Amino acid sequence: MNRKDFGAKPLCYPQPVFIIASYGEDGTPNAMNAAWGGISEANEISICLGDDHKTVKNILKTKAFTVSMADAAHVAACDYVGIVSGNTEKDKLEKAGLTVTKSTRVNAPMINELAVCLECRMIAYDAESCIMRGEIVNVSVDEAAMTDGKVDVAKVRPIIFDPFNHAYHVLGEQVGSAWQSGKIYK
Repeated sequence: MNRKDFGAKPLCYPQPVFIIASYGEDGTPNAMNAAWGGISEANEISICLGDDHKTVKNILKTKAFTVSMADAAHVAACDYVGIVSGNTEKDKLEKAGLTVTKSTRVNAPMINELAVCLECRMIAYDAESCIMRGEIVNVSVDEAAMTDGKVDVAKVRPIIFDPFNHAYHVLGEQVGSAWQSGKIYK
């Protein structure tokens, strides 16, 4: 087997495309795109977020945020909120064509166009490591993204970030069943 070395870099699959949203002091919603994160406990998410982001500054004040799963239908809007800073562009959600509804559980906006949303309370933030930890208070899913009462990944069409090629790819094809497929080896 021939392998190519890439060195010590943050390259792995899959990297989710999270859209982190918060409210500013004036009530303006803001959001950013982040790919370095994941579930770290049963009701906890951890995400690497630099403290220079407007969204992070907001979260440090409000102690609340939402995490929406970016999807194929809104890839341009989700990329836009990642390449434009809320420090300089106050209405970037509006420019991206995204609308929000205030969460009833935390003081943070939920992005209406994105089907899956985690509503979170900030647990801790370490500026040195850039790790933000949030307690997942609720997960809500747009009923349009469900089939027979279950979340339908084919309807959600979540995207992942490909760090090797700086691209987004859609998830969706089922190739096995968790806690079942491996039973052939028992």
